[in-house]
Amino acid sequence: MDGPRTLAIDIGGSGLKAVVLAPDGRMVSDRNRRATPYPCTPPVLLDELAALAATQPVYDRVSVGFPGAIRKGRVRDVTAFARPAPGRPKDPGLVALWADFELETALAGRFGKPTRVANDADVQGAAVISGHGMELVITLGTGVGCAVFFDGELLPHMELSHGRFGHGHSIEVACGDNERQKVGKDTWRDRVLDALDAFEAMVLPDHLYIGGGNAKKLDADKLGPNRTLVPNISGLLGGIALWERTADIEHAASTHGHTPGPSAT
Repeated sequence: MDGPRTLAIDIGGSGLKAVVLAPDGRMVSDRNRRATPYPCTPPVLLDELAALAATQPVYDRVSVGFPGAIRKGRVRDVTAFARPAPGRPKDPGLVALWADFELETALAGRFGKPTRVANDADVQGAAVISGHGMELVITLGTGVGCAVFFDGELLPHMELSHGRFGHGHSIEVACGDNERQKVGKDTWRDRVLDALDAFEAMVLPDHLYIGGGNAKKLDADKLGPNRTLVPNISGLLGGIALWERTADIEHAASTHGHTPGPSAT
């Protein structure tokens, strides 16, 4: 099929994954994975992603899902990489290194290809939503990600999971992988269901999607109505949709005489 091939990269708190996608979203290479290194500073991450990309066949553009808040290609906040290791307290030095880091520009320079970067839940959501009404996407992994869409349009990214709820932690911590290992599967499942109720009370979505590496540890029969488990591969397959949504935003901006920022989020 004619059209650009996309190198789709999913940056997670425990693993870095990459695959090359055809224009129709079909995978044209084997998905490759590397463990996420810690401490993960910007130079360390760039080196790891360059090595990961070198395992893939030729591509024309790059799509990257990142486990933190991205605004116009710049890192606004990243919980996972602000810690020297998963479950450890935030390190002020790491926070300073990541604050306002121009990730999209740095990756485009490293890959030598047009690049788009967005929050990983935003990218995953772009692959699974129906495009009708208010749709909420939650990702369960090292931490907890979220994305909100209305009639198919991605809303500005908000770190809703940083809000605290009845377990004394933020949702990000209470339902993250480190706590899952501490409290056990059953307690963690109960916490996640509690958190999903809290998200629904905040957003009032018409449908809620749950993805990420730990979504498979939930009992689908106990999720309740209007909630759907989605495969973790969506974090990569959303790479095509991210480019399509970015192109729409750029076209709208150009027709109104404005120059868009380097990223959709």
